[in-house]
Amino acid sequence: MKYREVFPDTAMAHKSHFRPRQVRLFCCLILTLFIFLVYSQVSHFDFVHYDDHVYVTDNAAVKAGLTAQSIRWALTSLDAGFWHPLTWLSLMLDYDLHGLNAGGYHVTNVIFHIFNTLLLFIVLAQITGTLGRSFFVAALFALHPLHVESVAWIAARKDVLSTFFMILTLWGYSHYVQRPGVRRYLTMAILFVLGLMAKPMLVTMPFVLLLLDWWPLDRFKTKQTITDSQQFWNRGNAGWLFLEKAPLLAIAIGVSVATVVAEGRAGALTPMVSYALDVRLANALVSYVLYIGKMICPVNLAVFYPHPGLWPVWAVASSVLLLGAISYLSIRRRRRYPWFAVGWFWYLGTLVPVIGLVQVGSHGMADRYTYIPLIGLFIVIAWGSMEVCKRLPGCVIGLRVMAVVVLTVFTAQSYIQTQYWENAVDLFSHAIGVTKGNYIAYNNLGAALAHRGNSVEAVNQYREALKIMPRYLEANFNMGAALAQQNKFTQAIDYYQRALAINPDFAEAHNNLAIVLAKQGQLEDAIVHFQRALIIRQDYQDARNNLRIAWQELKMRPKR
Repeated sequence: MKYREVFPDTAMAHKSHFRPRQVRLFCCLILTLFIFLVYSQVSHFDFVHYDDHVYVTDNAAVKAGLTAQSIRWALTSLDAGFWHPLTWLSLMLDYDLHGLNAGGYHVTNVIFHIFNTLLLFIVLAQITGTLGRSFFVAALFALHPLHVESVAWIAARKDVLSTFFMILTLWGYSHYVQRPGVRRYLTMAILFVLGLMAKPMLVTMPFVLLLLDWWPLDRFKTKQTITDSQQFWNRGNAGWLFLEKAPLLAIAIGVSVATVVAEGRAGALTPMVSYALDVRLANALVSYVLYIGKMICPVNLAVFYPHPGLWPVWAVASSVLLLGAISYLSIRRRRRYPWFAVGWFWYLGTLVPVIGLVQVGSHGMADRYTYIPLIGLFIVIAWGSMEVCKRLPGCVIGLRVMAVVVLTVFTAQSYIQTQYWENAVDLFSHAIGVTKGNYIAYNNLGAALAHRGNSVEAVNQYREALKIMPRYLEANFNMGAALAQQNKFTQAIDYYQRALAINPDFAEAHNNLAIVLAKQGQLEDAIVHFQRALIIRQDYQDARNNLRIAWQELKMRPKR
């Protein structure tokens, strides 16, 4: 395959005095500048204690830094419901560099976002032979408000890191296609594996590579005009192209199985409310459309969207009709507008692992899930806009103005959206303001307020969460902790017992309940719960220390 020479995507390209390399460099500088304008503020942001504690602040392995023992842990751990050793290793390196200074972790995410944007632009320009459209796709990727969550959230490191290796995989694949061979195929496969080691969402990459075989690489149409030594690697028939992806598909299946096992062990597959298959399927179909709506009009974005349960029949039916119509049209026009089918099915396909068919957690959708899939829709928009201009002579200037306006608006929106991530109070207060029935946001706002020492207001937030979801484990536990802090021990015991009724194996609830019982002089009952906590978690050092203290106090108690 020969790549086309790259020129700017305008009718005046032949009058340009700049070489393509200079134009590419200028585009990279512009992209970097605007990302910096949006995200430079994160250097003073805090941890938001929404998975940040799981990934960093309460994670002993990460806080050990890069050591032989912590590296072994990263390579084998299924903590947080994923096998993603590269994500753990990157956070350990951050700890070595920044300690618990959250700003350093945020800056690392921004650096990866810059790399991802520039790589996307360079690779897309290389394989399509266009600069203007590739730049616009990269600019949308860089500045879209839906991507703020992946960049501004420390726990979303796996998003930006996996995408880095995903785009490198595309780069490796383009070089393999240009000059096939074992070495280049292995390079591409290794990059793919590294991406999976950052986040298993990349299991759809073999599918993405097949789409690129259709367009822009045109491998399904390749005629054999090559030497016998290259014949084996350049077969243009569909069967060979599928077979070529088989090793990658086998790797993806293995990682998918490991991910399901990991999420099951972490309890992520058993959320507070279990949803039947028809509910999950309906929500998946509607979510596909909602993500498109948020791409077009990114307002009321939140860190958590409560699962809506069963959607009305009209919402599901209209979503099916819309998705079906677009899919049919893209297939019907696949030869004339191949970019349409590729971009559309990129969007549909890369969302499959996170669209909710396998329910992970209690959310209905999440902004971070669009980080990779929206690239497909951005391709459709960029190439579709130029196609319209071909049919309407003289609209190039208008198209440029519209592109500048859209990117300016998205830049401003992303800047504002990023500000909400400064701390947990701002983040979850905003989520409560733009969503309904958001029990997760109420609970996490309460936890953030309690962390600031405001247990009274924290109790109010927990109460709101429990009005919506009475059997919400974390809210019952947190309510008990806040009431205990106010020395309201009888009420605290009640909420700890509610938490244990929901999950009898909640070691922290047993420990905290025992502490309150001990303070009320019920040492025998306290010892029972400390022991239960240690049966559940044999490495629970706090419970072990508390048990020893309780035994000592019991021995010192005067005999009746």
